[in-house]
Amino acid sequence: MGKRLRRIPLSARIRLKKFGTKKRPYYRIVIMDSRAPRDGKTIDEVGIYHPIAAEGSQVSFDAEKVKSWLSKGATPTDTVRKILNNSNFTF
Repeated sequence: MGKRLRRIPLSARIRLKKFGTKKRPYYRIVIMDSRAPRDGKTIDEVGIYHPIAAEGSQVSFDAEKVKSWLSKGATPTDTVRKILNNSNFTF
């Protein structure tokens, strides 16, 4: 009998990818495999988060892309969920 190949399903997460310099962080809201490193290869980019900017311009994202990925089974991290909820995005 041959070996059975076991396929591991893609476990996509909506999370932050860090950019910027020391004490000047800048993040992209991205779709990544949950097993990938924080700054590793991304599947899709859906927005940005700039915590140092003024209150009104800290977050910008494509709501349609986020909804699409959520319907495909991607799960947001706690931090991303909080950021999106503060931007009046409903899950």
